[in-house]
This record gives sequence, C-alpha cells and structure tokens, in this order.
Amino acid sequence: MDGGSGGPYTSRTAEEVFRDFRGRRAGMIKALTTDVEKFYQLCDPEKENLCLYGYPNETWEVTLPAEEVPPEIPEPALGINFARDGMNEKDWLALVAVHSDSWLLAVAFYFAARFGFDKEARRRLFNMINNLPTIFEVVTGAAKKQTKEKAAPNSTNKSNKPSSKMQSRPESHSKAPKPPAPPKDDDESGEEYGDEEEEERDNTLCGSCGTNDGKDEFWICCDSCERWYHGKCVKITPARAEHIKHYKCPDCGNKRARA
Repeated sequence: MDGGSGGPYTSRTAEEVFRDFRGRRAGMIKALTTDVEKFYQLCDPEKENLCLYGYPNETWEVTLPAEEVPPEIPEPALGINFARDGMNEKDWLALVAVHSDSWLLAVAFYFAARFGFDKEARRRLFNMINNLPTIFEVVTGAAKKQTKEKAAPNSTNKSNKPSSKMQSRPESHSKAPKPPAPPKDDDESGEEYGDEEEEERDNTLCGSCGTNDGKDEFWICCDSCERWYHGKCVKITPARAEHIKHYKCPDCGNKRARA
C-alpha cells in the first residue's frame, strides 16, 4: 500500500485497507507468539530505541524507527526493548501487544484519511477491524476465553446447532433469518432473554461486508472462525449450504491453502 510521502494517492477501498491491516496484524501476532523467542532476543535493552513493525505480507521486524521526519506512516511505540528485563515476560509481551494494537489502528485510519474515505467507508473499515480479536486478546489468551464462553451455552443443547451452522429456512420462502441468540438457562427470565436475543441479532455483522443489513436474508457461519456472513457475500445459497458439512469462509480457506 502506498506510503505517506505527500505524493498523489491512488484511490483505495475499505476492503484493501483492511487487507493491509490484517497482514500487519498477522505478522505482529507471529512475533509475539510463534516467534516469541526470536523476538525476545532481538529486543536487547542494550540497543537503541527499537520498534516492532508488522508488514502487509504477514512478516515482522524489530528495528530502529524511520529517520525521516515526519515519517512516511505513523510510527509504532519506541523503545519496547528498554522494559524487557524490568518486567515479567508475559506482562512485557502484553504491553507490546497493546501498543501494537494502537499502531495498527493509527495506520489503518491514516490510510483512510489519505484515501479520502467518507463516513460509510470508515464505518465499514472499523466494523471489519472490530470483528477480529485484538493482538492483546490473542497474546493474553483472552480471545480463546471469549470464544469458549460464547460457545458454552450451546453445549447443553446440541440439537439447536444446525448442520454447517446454517439457519433453518422459513417455509414461506428460502431466505434464512439472522442467527438466534444462544439458548437461555432455565433460571433466566423470559424478558431478559428476549432483550439479549434482540441485541445479539442487531449486533451481528457480516465478516465480508461488515454490515448487519438484510436481517431477513440468508446467513451462514464459518465453522473455523465462527464469523457470520451474508450468503450473497460468500456466494453460498441455502440449497448449496444444505450439502456442506463443514463450511470454511474464504479467509479460512485461503489460510489452509497457504499452509
């Protein structure tokens, strides 16, 4: 993606900026998880101010900040190496993760401003970003905990989980409603459950277009990342979904292909 040197900018979409964000995020998560030993060694407190950079191709680098002033794009936190030996390792990694989340948002909305995104494009970009766990949540394990807590209510009644997480279609038409809220416990009041069900339905966003429009349209859930999608956004019809035992969204399918 173009930098910020002040030259002319080619028009970009929210989806393109989101792909840039997602690539940088993947690289930084790799540094703080699978490559953590290498990352730890590179952050030598004896060295000068070091920064953790994530790149759109899902790679990462620990290096000195850019020399040019002002920098081409917003810079990540300086001096992450100085605190390494003065903190518990997990706390230090969590601190780097928090600063990394802040940097990713700064870069994404820097591009949004430079590419002249309007209110709707900015909202769409934010919704797509907000559907992903933060780096902090991934590094600290909060993302897995949230996933388990979200799935827990369904474990008591598996009959409510349709094949391929596809919505059952009303007899009058072939379109499926948005996903229902998880079943309530016996001791919950009907009124509270109704409010929670309505709120969850309203807050469900399509993992592709980032909107919750088309409440009466067909939706399908990815069995890998558990994000919901408009059938039309991922080119899946109700008839086709009935023959899919384990649905993977385009993002999860591409990850498996690269592996």
